[in-house]
Amino acid sequence: MKTLKYSRQRESIKRCLMSRSDHPTADMVYADIKKEYPNVSLGTVYRNLNLLVELKEASRLVIDGKNDRFDADTSPHYHFICRCCGAVSDLPMMRLHDVERLASVYTNGEIEEHTMLFYGRCENCTKKETNKIS
Repeated sequence: MKTLKYSRQRESIKRCLMSRSDHPTADMVYADIKKEYPNVSLGTVYRNLNLLVELKEASRLVIDGKNDRFDADTSPHYHFICRCCGAVSDLPMMRLHDVERLASVYTNGEIEEHTMLFYGRCENCTKKETNKIS
């Protein structure tokens, strides 16, 4: 395990991530951190987010192949992604452990964990669509 010296910027990035539930991109975190540290670079934010993931203090969600999203909640859980606005939210449902057992039939390897992403339209986008029709 790495031993790191204390970094105010890293702590600020971690605090920012912990205060958000929208699973921000590095650019979104950068916009927040820049208010406190005007001279911070986007590269510094990326490096520190990657380090937090490596240290298992944050997790990375690769959703659209373009912009990774970051989550301070490292516990196993599922996510919902809105296809209209791109919003990412946690799904507060029980983890389906039986999925790993079912999938293990199809591999000679050993399944250690799984992720699951659900796609659709969020409540706000559904309401907007309903209002357009009315």
